[in-house]
Amino acid sequence: MTDPFELDKQRDIVFSAEPPGQIARAYQLLSGLPGCKVEYGDTPNTLRVSYNLHNYTLEGLESGLAEEGFHLDNSMLHNIGRKVIYYCEDTTCHNLDTPVHPTKKNEREVFVEAYSHEPHGDHDDTPPELRDYK
Repeated sequence: MTDPFELDKQRDIVFSAEPPGQIARAYQLLSGLPGCKVEYGDTPNTLRVSYNLHNYTLEGLESGLAEEGFHLDNSMLHNIGRKVIYYCEDTTCHNLDTPVHPTKKNEREVFVEAYSHEPHGDHDDTPPELRDYK
């Protein structure tokens, strides 16, 4: 089962330097989304977004920005990093839809039941006189 804290993400969206003023417009657009927290990043042309995977993915946010005419940084380093994040978030979202296997919920009970059928302790059929070495 996925830890609920693993669903809260904080990512940087890096924009290209041109056209000027797109950071402020993107900030206004993203801050209007419910459940999405936006702040200016530590480096120029960067916005830091915080979201939950139940609501958003980085791929969805960035593709929405691209459809609105924003230009993201397309350097090789950022493209590779983006693709890795897209894959990881997509896998996590897919795993959220996968039902939990029934024995995972009660694995302790399954092993206790199996162990109780094995000869051990008080269930040993060996006579008491043969249990002690004399």
